[in-house]
Amino acid sequence: MNLEAFILGCGGMMPLPYRHLTSVLLRREGDLFLFDGGEGTQVSLRKLNLRWKKINAIFVSHTHADHVTGLPGLLMLSSQVDRDDPLYIFGPPKIAEYIETSRKVLDMYINYQIIVQEITEPGIVYTGPDFHVRAFPLQHTKTCVGYTLEENPRPGAFNPEAAKAKKVPCGPLWSRLQDGETVLSSDGNTVSPEEVLGPQRKGRKFSYVTDTKYLPSIAKEVEDSDLFICEGMFEQALEATAAEKKHMTSIQAATIAKDARVKKMGLIHYSPRYTDSELKTLLNEAKTVFPETVLTRDRMVFPIEYTD
Repeated sequence: MNLEAFILGCGGMMPLPYRHLTSVLLRREGDLFLFDGGEGTQVSLRKLNLRWKKINAIFVSHTHADHVTGLPGLLMLSSQVDRDDPLYIFGPPKIAEYIETSRKVLDMYINYQIIVQEITEPGIVYTGPDFHVRAFPLQHTKTCVGYTLEENPRPGAFNPEAAKAKKVPCGPLWSRLQDGETVLSSDGNTVSPEEVLGPQRKGRKFSYVTDTKYLPSIAKEVEDSDLFICEGMFEQALEATAAEKKHMTSIQAATIAKDARVKKMGLIHYSPRYTDSELKTLLNEAKTVFPETVLTRDRMVFPIEYTD
């Protein structure tokens, strides 16, 4: 099952000609999940030729303009196609007011159901058949949350030799064992999946954190992520500015990544003071703490692979 993260915008505060505002789309087979929707989100969606009109859910970190101004247009354009499933929107308090006010003021024509759920405490906010999305608190100038999407553990690897030894013939019965069913062998004995499968294997984990001061507690929330998208707005020389504005330096983001033992971190939400070439300062500083750091760029794609 494919899992990919698309960086739709990597900038913070204000859009630049070469840097849209923060937004990430996660595609898991046929499911699409949008994390924030800053100005320019629709442009990147179109350039990447994604089926964005079928987005399942939108997860908003907070209601500052650089994270939500791309949403009204997205909601309106989604009415251009027939849609049977509702669109879920999650976010901290004020997100429902923002969506409802935008619909009224812009006189939106919406031909599908929009379900807005405000997050008032940490926990699981969205559940699929074999994964869930969890929200956890951050600390910014207004209420802000981070998110993780985590898959359930997978069954262990199938051992054909063990199945043959148990006299289970190759074919549909092997598939049923891999699906967790108990079957009968050719000599009438019961064979359970545990007898032919190895240990459970870890599912994949994606984490998204932006617009927060450095909090050691974040590491526990994003622990063991395969991909950790995290703001690194300032260089270390501006640590005092970051603290005042309740943002992080790239070194602070890297510290979280190291403490959380993530596989890879993508920096995002850069201050507009940095040109594209100057972003190397943020990258180089972060890599001194966490070498598996990359700079995200608009329309960059990150495949998230199984680790076994």
